[in-house]
Amino acid sequence: MLISHLKKIDWILISLVVFLTSIGLLEIYNISSQQGNLLNFKKQIIFFILGLFLIVVFSFFDYRILKTNSYLVLGLYILALISLIGLFFLGTKIRGVRGWYDFGFFSFDPVPFMAVILVVVLSKYFSRYHVEIYRFRHIFLSGIYVLIPTAIIFFQPDFGSALILIFLWIGIVIFSGVKLSHFLILVLAFSLIFIISWAFVLKDYQKQRVVSFLNPQIDEMGISWNINQSKIAIGSGGLLGKGIGEGSQSQYGFLPEAQTDFIFSTISEETGLLGVSILFLAFLILLFRIIKIAINSKNNFVRLFASGFAFLLFSQIFVNIGMSLGILPVIGISLPLVSYGGSQLLALYLGIGLLQSMKING
Repeated sequence: MLISHLKKIDWILISLVVFLTSIGLLEIYNISSQQGNLLNFKKQIIFFILGLFLIVVFSFFDYRILKTNSYLVLGLYILALISLIGLFFLGTKIRGVRGWYDFGFFSFDPVPFMAVILVVVLSKYFSRYHVEIYRFRHIFLSGIYVLIPTAIIFFQPDFGSALILIFLWIGIVIFSGVKLSHFLILVLAFSLIFIISWAFVLKDYQKQRVVSFLNPQIDEMGISWNINQSKIAIGSGGLLGKGIGEGSQSQYGFLPEAQTDFIFSTISEETGLLGVSILFLAFLILLFRIIKIAINSKNNFVRLFASGFAFLLFSQIFVNIGMSLGILPVIGISLPLVSYGGSQLLALYLGIGLLQSMKING
């Protein structure tokens, strides 16, 4: 039974996940060693090992329990909501966002787990009402599941993570087979919400990020510093890069958040176009392997979960690299599987474990 289980595992998918995390670990080590403090690297190693353990455990987990047990899924959703609400009372404020529980040695961010749970919730909902997907009320009701955590996260305030949850919902709605007219209504609704949010909800620093994206020269030593330094790092990498650990922008502190938000810029500076091409190829094959699980499955729940999880990864990759290149506002989205951050890594590894269970159990 064990041998049969191992044969059904997508080893290419797991190898790609390990490869991408290893790239991140190498960069985190280089930056940490330059700063004379390897604590972040050591913590990321621990999270990496725990993540591999989660993949193994959840590959043996029968995902069909999530498909059939509504109380379990609802319980996980409510627990995630409670953890988000608790941040307002017990959370630690870092860079202006109250988004982490501080446990001393490590901090816990519930948002990445909320994202994975939402993929489960929405996959279950749309697979259950698949034959009625033409009815707009199902799209509206599914939006309520997303709106509640999105609003909580937005007021932490974490605009970037809230936006990713909205992207996730739109992606799964599209994958579920929604009518084009209904989708256009959604686009119009979100456009109106953005206009209202800009006028009455968004804080000044959030508006500044968007303005600096449209005009990077408006405040070169302030809000635009990150974008400009990121562009310098990427541009200086050339074809082959400056060499591992030799990037001046990242190693000497010119590039802020080099281990998290701008780790792509660090990789670009040190490995050049060649290294970035390998990174892109690894992400592309990873997304293809996940979509392949969706295509090969005859189960609507599996198809929607795999597609939704792939879209979650894609949206994070797209936004993070867009931030680094200066074609999108800086909204604090890390590069999945690569950037420093234990909660993000563990949540994604948990999702990869569930995908293995789906591939094994059909």
